[in-house]
Amino acid sequence: MSDYLVDLGTNRRARTVIKKLGLPVPLPEKLRRGDGPWAARPLEGETVAVGGGPAGELHAEIARTLAAAGAGTLLVGLDEAASAFAEAAEAFARPCRGVDSVPEDVRLRALVFDASGIVAVEELQTLWAFFHANLARLGRCGRVVVLSRVPGEQRGAEAACAQRAVEGFVRSLGKEIGARGSTANLLRVADGGEARIEAPLRWFLDARSAFVTTQAVTVSAAVAWEGPVPFERPLDQKNVLVTGAARGIGAATARRLAEEGARVFVLDRPDDVDAAAMLARSLGGVPVALDITDPGAAEALLGLATDHGGFDAVVHNAGVTRDKTLKRMDADRWNLALDVNLGAVLRIIEALGAGAMRRDARLVVLSSVAGIAGNFGQTNYAASKAGLLGLLEVEAPRLAASGVALNAIAPGFIETRMTAAIPTATREGARRLSALSQGGQPVDVAEAITFLCSPGAAALSGQLMRVCGGALIGA
Repeated sequence: MSDYLVDLGTNRRARTVIKKLGLPVPLPEKLRRGDGPWAARPLEGETVAVGGGPAGELHAEIARTLAAAGAGTLLVGLDEAASAFAEAAEAFARPCRGVDSVPEDVRLRALVFDASGIVAVEELQTLWAFFHANLARLGRCGRVVVLSRVPGEQRGAEAACAQRAVEGFVRSLGKEIGARGSTANLLRVADGGEARIEAPLRWFLDARSAFVTTQAVTVSAAVAWEGPVPFERPLDQKNVLVTGAARGIGAATARRLAEEGARVFVLDRPDDVDAAAMLARSLGGVPVALDITDPGAAEALLGLATDHGGFDAVVHNAGVTRDKTLKRMDADRWNLALDVNLGAVLRIIEALGAGAMRRDARLVVLSSVAGIAGNFGQTNYAASKAGLLGLLEVEAPRLAASGVALNAIAPGFIETRMTAAIPTATREGARRLSALSQGGQPVDVAEAITFLCSPGAAALSGQLMRVCGGALIGA
């Protein structure tokens, strides 16, 4: 469904008139999104300013990531990191120079800050100083990524406080810059995860993360990965199952996975078999007509996996809403939401086990911001989506030991058929109550899922990523 304020905001004359009249009408920035398959150099021709606190520990990894992604870099007051950045820039033939501050005539694609060495409260001043001086140089739909350490990892109380303070800073900054379509996110790097930051850093700097902001995810080495991480067609020759894939977010996900080389198994209910078959045919995939709540569904999927040599990734997207306030909710509404959204997911994961999953497999479950913050009239839906977070906490460490990464996506307000049916006033409120002042598109969720299905997602295990535009509800 079209958002009339986003459309109006693309009209320069309308923006000028509204501003001159002083009307309290928010005109959200039309987001810059990715198009087509991943590129080897998504930041080609872009300039990124890099800063850092004292004794930054991740300079070499940041330098290589930016240079390999095609970015030119401006080092702001980072004399101690100059050699690492110069070496990386030379290796990839990218420009790099040190400056005291970003020149006024430069428009930046991104600001990256290494906060990993901040261990005292007074050192947080370096975070303020860098962004205070350079934030005005960030272009529209720009990116801010801060890298920190995991609070409490053998660093003492004050260091833990300082590192946790960084998270609060990033979440607040994301809400300040959202009006220009820009995002701010935090990568917490666990001990041993230093060599894993390239894939998540690239993705958070890419246009494909357009609707992900104010998020904090942890980069670790919990899931083993050997060899280089591919950034072009990362899912080539991989089998990926997507449930609820005939329409909406599921269909967008199937398309993006196929663009990255995956053979997609398009699963949906028998009632939607025609739509599923048409989509699968257009993608060179495999249609699967199956109701995941059927008693034999899990075993049927196990047989499907066995027949095709196993799955490299499974995306648990299928879900339903049966909204009513609790006192008016009958047992059928309660039971259906819990069974589709939670019970079936548990049964399928248990049935597939490690035997039906190929080496280095990925599992992605779709939770919801309703499962985090709750929602009026959705006790059943919120309970089911919160239950998936319990699955994440318990199963992710166990699966990581087998080389399988399990992560969750929590979509916020996404423009789908379901949200189009929401009353107008409620729908407008849901759109505007976010840092980006607009709803997301199905492709925004699909982009996040595609990243979590990729080899580089070995860096993330047991993580919840909200694709919500920095929604003001929930944490």
